[in-house]
Amino acid sequence: MEINIKNVSMTYPNGKQALKNLSLWLRSPSLVGLLGPNGAGKSTLMKLLSAALLPTSGVIEINGQPLPQAEKSLKARLGYLPQDFGLFDELTVEQFLEYMATLKGISSRGSTSSPSSAASHNTFASRHSTMSHHTTTVKDAIRAVNLEKNAKSRIRTLSGGQRQRTGIAQALLGSPDFLILDEPTVGLDPEERIRFRNLFSRAAQDRLVLLSTHIIEDVQSVCNQLIVMNHGKILFSGTPEELIQSASGHVGVFWEKEAQNNHTAPRPLCITEQPLHVTNQPLHVTNQTLHITARINTANGVRCRAVADTLPPFAQPEEPSLEDAYLYLISREVTQ
Repeated sequence: MEINIKNVSMTYPNGKQALKNLSLWLRSPSLVGLLGPNGAGKSTLMKLLSAALLPTSGVIEINGQPLPQAEKSLKARLGYLPQDFGLFDELTVEQFLEYMATLKGISSRGSTSSPSSAASHNTFASRHSTMSHHTTTVKDAIRAVNLEKNAKSRIRTLSGGQRQRTGIAQALLGSPDFLILDEPTVGLDPEERIRFRNLFSRAAQDRLVLLSTHIIEDVQSVCNQLIVMNHGKILFSGTPEELIQSASGHVGVFWEKEAQNNHTAPRPLCITEQPLHVTNQPLHVTNQTLHITARINTANGVRCRAVADTLPPFAQPEEPSLEDAYLYLISREVTQ
């Protein structure tokens, strides 16, 4: 599958512009990570790609065909897990997935109509064949998300993590060519997160998977392409390695007391509005802003990790991680 997004903008009826002249090219097989702060435009982009919204301007092409003409074909090949999804609490997991399989039109192929004398028999046979196909598909999805023990349980009895796994299972029904997963590992324990990272990686071997998450580790472990968004724009598109390289020389560590005592700092740590949407404090150093990304209490004092355009003398350069590179990119966009 190939998706070409050309100069797409999206403005909601209330006047909020969620996407600004966005262009992007996606092609299978690939596992694409989508990162950005809350309100960056990620969910709007995914809604456009699932044909739940139409852009205000610009063009989205699916395999060379404009989305309005390709919508039916796209939805037949799409698996979508939105950030907020609804479940029917009184159904069991198995019943809910059978229902979703029916809505998606997942049925056995080759069903034919027959003369009226045999209509009743053939209708029953068709329904039986369809349900058999659903059962096989549903069982595969249940197995993939490790819910075999809960297949007969009513959804209202499930934990938050089990409900999340049920949502992932419905997205996997029918082995879709294009998977859109919005925060799929929210509410999962570390062991389950690893299981699903591996599941998404296997799925991306022969299809296109778009994974939106705030968990940097999930992206770093499995994604071969990374997109970073903020304020409706794409700040970066490339490999995780390329993003890490872009932060080289802009990550450092230091003791907090050294920063506070350093004569180049006009004032000690300044508690202000948090610009990176993470736990941090900006330290203003000779007209530069040092964004604290981590503070670790030790027996010798507080050890800080930070990103900056220019590191101050008291900061010891460190090799950047993907999280460092992401935060550095966002900090530059915020301060510009």
